[in-house]
Amino acid sequence: MAIRTTIPLLNILWQLLLLHQNLADAAGGKWQLLKSNIGISAMHMQLLNNDRVIMYDRTDFGASNISLPNGRCRNNPNDLALKVDCTAHSVEYDVSTNSVRPLMVQTDVWCSSGSVNADGSLVQTGGFNDGERMVRVVKPCNTCDWQEMGSNLIQSRWYSTNHILPDGRQIIIGGRKAFNYEFYPKTASTNNVFSLPFLQQTNNPREENNLFPFVFLNVDGNLFIFANDRAILFDYKVNKVVKTYPQIPGGDPRNYPSSGSAVLLPLKNLRAQTVQAEVLVCGGAPRGSYPKADKGEFIGALNTCGRITITDPNPQWTVETMPLARTMGDMVILPDGNVLIINGAAAGTAGWQIARKPVLSPVIYRPDNPLGSRFEVQNSNTIPRMYHSTAVLLRDGRVLVGGSNPNEFYNFTGVLFPTELSLEAFSPSYLDPESSNLRPQIISPASRHKTKYGKSVNIRFTVSGLLNTDLVKVTMVAPGFNTHSNTMNQRMLVLSSGKVRRIGKSSYQINLIFPNSGKLAPPGYYMLFVVHQEIPSEGIWIKIQ
Repeated sequence: MAIRTTIPLLNILWQLLLLHQNLADAAGGKWQLLKSNIGISAMHMQLLNNDRVIMYDRTDFGASNISLPNGRCRNNPNDLALKVDCTAHSVEYDVSTNSVRPLMVQTDVWCSSGSVNADGSLVQTGGFNDGERMVRVVKPCNTCDWQEMGSNLIQSRWYSTNHILPDGRQIIIGGRKAFNYEFYPKTASTNNVFSLPFLQQTNNPREENNLFPFVFLNVDGNLFIFANDRAILFDYKVNKVVKTYPQIPGGDPRNYPSSGSAVLLPLKNLRAQTVQAEVLVCGGAPRGSYPKADKGEFIGALNTCGRITITDPNPQWTVETMPLARTMGDMVILPDGNVLIINGAAAGTAGWQIARKPVLSPVIYRPDNPLGSRFEVQNSNTIPRMYHSTAVLLRDGRVLVGGSNPNEFYNFTGVLFPTELSLEAFSPSYLDPESSNLRPQIISPASRHKTKYGKSVNIRFTVSGLLNTDLVKVTMVAPGFNTHSNTMNQRMLVLSSGKVRRIGKSSYQINLIFPNSGKLAPPGYYMLFVVHQEIPSEGIWIKIQ
């Protein structure tokens, strides 16, 4: 096991100076250091249905800080750093035991994409160098490791975006010099790449600003695709743009390397004839920031969000102002339907050592509040989470936060922001002990419950305090694949429900109906929560098919 080098005193002082940031305005939330060193920098992160999180960085960084087990080594003549490498570049984090297990990945997974299949396995696609056309799979089990399926992609995929489709297939969109899309797995009719001129139209010379496009499955089965400063609604089945949305006000770029973030807001009223869908796009960097930062001029990040109802016949953007400007932030849908904005910097852009002013304070966005009162600054962190940081929701309601490697290698000394190997959890204020008497506990069905589209189910739960039956809702969240400020496949549905019925002392039952279509909820595993007065239960895993 390699030993991590001590961070220089200069960097410790830098972190302490930043501690005061926005503390006066902070509303809540608690930080916890889980592991000071997991061996790698968590550049990519995905929660699986066994409550373990797959993380990886890249294979050509040199030796990591965690060894492969049993004397194993990766022998790869194509590697750009070490041809023989006996350290791991991927780990599995076990939430319940707070432990990590090294995993073996052979080809380079840097800046790749992925999504979880309906069977619960993570399918990861593309990367850099010898990994650019690779497909790799890791299943949720105690001893499972990466399986490299081979060069099953037709196009090189580096900085691409994946999304699960209503039939369970993955679509893989874009990437560097890849103005097209393809599917996985392939069929006779889809064994090809399909042109998407929109990606070429949104490609800025010397900046790009359209990599890792934001992709969301709309409720009509078409794809909302946002790249740079604009968006389309796209019918991937016939390769046709069915709607062009207005340019986001201001015209500044929001995708990598400008690196804003985006989320599909919770879907509600799922039994209505028309289900409304809204997208929120926040932060980024003004046009021209990347070449300027490359020359040492660090432009302030964007402090605006654009919100748009993508299902409207005449959709228009509403612009909101964040309390903190932010590039390279991550947006995580919380079980109560609010959105956590976390990580990032207030100046510069994504890229090697070209961002400044870490944003240490998360912000909660409350989409149901009136315009002008939706943002709430949270308590600050002490660890800068810059380029290559990640954040995902856990089943217990915490948000797992890791990564930050703004350097080309594992550089711990002699740099402004060292490579970060630690892992933290942010606990929103709904986890405060003062709320324990309001917190539901699900007693049935058991976790890993399987259901079918449109089926009703009784959810039984307990609440030790006084239950307000008018303030109970049930949410289900698809865990996303997070990298480079883009959380692919993240999705929340607020389930239709009947009345809450008391069935015993402090125990209750609510009947709900699951979504009736893969257009609303692609097949696979979701976390289901009972939320009472904005206090969520611990989730259970459910599988819809």
